[in-house]
Amino acid sequence: MSVLCAMASGSRTSCGRQALRGFTLIELMVVVAVIAIGTAVASLALRDSTADALARDGERLAALLESARARSRAAGVQVLWKPTAEGFVFEGQPPGTDPLPTRWLDSQTRTMGNAPLILGPDPLIGPQSVQIHREGTPQPVVSISTDGLRPFRAASLSP
Repeated sequence: MSVLCAMASGSRTSCGRQALRGFTLIELMVVVAVIAIGTAVASLALRDSTADALARDGERLAALLESARARSRAAGVQVLWKPTAEGFVFEGQPPGTDPLPTRWLDSQTRTMGNAPLILGPDPLIGPQSVQIHREGTPQPVVSISTDGLRPFRAASLSP
């Protein structure tokens, strides 16, 4: 720019100072705003807390229990859900059906207690629940329960 300025005015010093002034305040504010927006988007994309992972496992277990309950009623056989050291197992699944998953989505998820859940074949089952948490931490806790008539649902017990 200084070459063009020198050619137009014949004096290099009058244009040279203006060309070396740097960034304006507006330009700096735009750059800071773009960086702030990028940081906010990245932090939202990376958010996967312990409670979120536990809630996903709770919702998935509620859906699996309802699926096993429906299979039990349709086939007229008793299906039990039991926790294991590696995850859980559905015992008594009707023959000819695809096996249900037996592992948690998060490898740190564990059950509190080891009481089995009876999932049928009767349309009305007794009130039942199971609580899950992350290994090594007592909180947060998610409870998956039914009153025997309504479907299983997951609810957080943490404050």
